[in-house]
Amino acid sequence: MKSAIVLGGGMVGVGAALHLQRRGWSVMLVDRREPGRETSYGNAGMIQAEAVRPYPMPRDLATLMKIATGRTNDVRYSLSSLHLHIEPLLRYWWHSAPKRHREAIAAWARLISYATGEHDVLIREAHADNLIRRAGYRMLHRDPAAFDLAIQTAEENRRDFGVNFRVLSGSELTKAEPILRDDLPGAIHWLDTWTVSDPGALVTAYADLFERLGGTILVGDAQTLQQTATGWSVDTDRGRIDAAAAVVTLGPWSPDLLQKFGYRIPLVRKRGYHMHYSGGNSLDLPLVDTARGYAMGPMAKGIRITTGAELTGPDALATPVQLTSAEASGRELIDLGMRVEPDPWFGTRPCTPDMLPVLGPAPRHPGLWMNFGHGHQGFTLGPATGRLLAEMMNGETPAIDPAPYRPDRF
Repeated sequence: MKSAIVLGGGMVGVGAALHLQRRGWSVMLVDRREPGRETSYGNAGMIQAEAVRPYPMPRDLATLMKIATGRTNDVRYSLSSLHLHIEPLLRYWWHSAPKRHREAIAAWARLISYATGEHDVLIREAHADNLIRRAGYRMLHRDPAAFDLAIQTAEENRRDFGVNFRVLSGSELTKAEPILRDDLPGAIHWLDTWTVSDPGALVTAYADLFERLGGTILVGDAQTLQQTATGWSVDTDRGRIDAAAAVVTLGPWSPDLLQKFGYRIPLVRKRGYHMHYSGGNSLDLPLVDTARGYAMGPMAKGIRITTGAELTGPDALATPVQLTSAEASGRELIDLGMRVEPDPWFGTRPCTPDMLPVLGPAPRHPGLWMNFGHGHQGFTLGPATGRLLAEMMNGETPAIDPAPYRPDRF
């Protein structure tokens, strides 16, 4: 029987482990914590079928000046750690040019097209349908001109990728969400996206399915990964384990591990924060406030507000300035109630400069595989890229061409 160690218990790692397992592999899933406690826990809780365009870096001077001077809540940066981000940001800027971004969209959209279908299989097998709602989410616009531009982009997405949406006028939005103030221009209701009431619980449900089907979950230190005469080994709480293959699905920590094997893979590490609120009003569907750079939606613990991107040091203390601003903006729209947690949660999104995941075999180490760098969409894409990876590892013809995601492109 073929064997593999999957390093990382987030949505990407669990998705890869399940797909290898269903192909007859013996799989050991290793993480420093229980599955689904890192970045997969802290997202906006959406399986985004509409997210066919990866986020490019702004290239117009006006937007860049807003970011540089702290006048936008989408992106914040720490000046003392900016030197850590310069090289990947310059690459990100280069790849965000229109022609290169169109190439990224084509490769990205192929993955997104598999997202809900692959989740659907696991949701049913894991008996997790109680966590899922298949009614989409709404993207609120405060500026009429920006709203018109967003409608044009939505129409292009429908034409090019079959994405379904409805345009809601201000009055239609208020009818759909009566608790909202009634003077807003409107919103786009993305119809195909699924929402999750507890993202961490969904990863846990998938991990429980993996165990029920015979998989092994261990606590271990990924940094102990070593190449052996027969494959790969890693140290765990049950001693050293060995397998023919190892899969690195450690999200933003992946390059740190791979560096000791001679691979230098750049990432734009975007920190994000979230907080829950209860005792106020609740929304029917999640709402993304585009002008103010945050998302808020109903979850098991209350309304969750999730922020945009903070560029800071990996070990920097929490500086939830964006969350404070997002909370104030949210309170302009609804009665949020009180904060549930004493401190905000934060985690890091692993974004590659070319906006595509790193997926495939390590060029110089047989049996070593990579699957990380999903940016804002690891929760959405974990099962889809897990399938693609398992097909490649199992010697099958992949469902889609994996060439755009190959690790040796860096």
